[in-house]
Amino acid sequence: MKLRETMSPTKGNNNGLNGISDLENIAEQIDWLGQEHIGSSVQTPLRKDAFKLSADEKIDQIESKFADILTILGMDLSDDSLKGTPRRVAKMYVNEIFNGLRPEEKPEAKLFKNTFNYNEMLVEKGIKVHSYCEHHLVPIIGVAHVAYISSGYVIGLSKINRIVRYFSKRPQVQERLTQQIALELQEVLKTENVAILLDAEHFCVKTRGIEDDGSSTVTSYFGGKFKESEVKNEFLKHVYNK
Repeated sequence: MKLRETMSPTKGNNNGLNGISDLENIAEQIDWLGQEHIGSSVQTPLRKDAFKLSADEKIDQIESKFADILTILGMDLSDDSLKGTPRRVAKMYVNEIFNGLRPEEKPEAKLFKNTFNYNEMLVEKGIKVHSYCEHHLVPIIGVAHVAYISSGYVIGLSKINRIVRYFSKRPQVQERLTQQIALELQEVLKTENVAILLDAEHFCVKTRGIEDDGSSTVTSYFGGKFKESEVKNEFLKHVYNK
């Protein structure tokens, strides 16, 4: 990913950094990337030791650190309403909203022969998307519309929903989420003929910053035959015609 030209480190020494000013520039640039909702790659950025800790160990550590956060904010964790909050948040992070970071949660999609020789596109509309922005850790809520044209194989319809859900349940940017769903379906279905349209509202836009609660973001992926105008338009017609 190319960083903004105006934020590039100051030249002038052999180390590539010019003291405090360059460090401030780098910090500002990192913040800018988050504010502009720019992602790093198609792959979710994970540490090499991401799976070293068990789920229970992660919950214990997150509980402790989240208690520190609330304490720093000035909250009284001895209050009956708050005393269980760090544990609840930790369990929510690991077992619910970010469980797409756990490889064992990845859905197994069993392939079936397309014995009925259905060679037109299959479209599944309105798959609910609940994700979280990786820049501010607030919700991304929307719908995904998914289509594929069989290359000789099909999968159960619910597996499409499960694949969407799996990649949604992790800190995300919408562009990456769209691509991850599409690439997984292409691999599972053994075909390039996959299309995704994702329309979502970002709570980092709705409830902070600009506080615009009337906008949504649309991203798309068109592979194989869906790159052809006629096929793409047929998919979009299915999506937008109620």
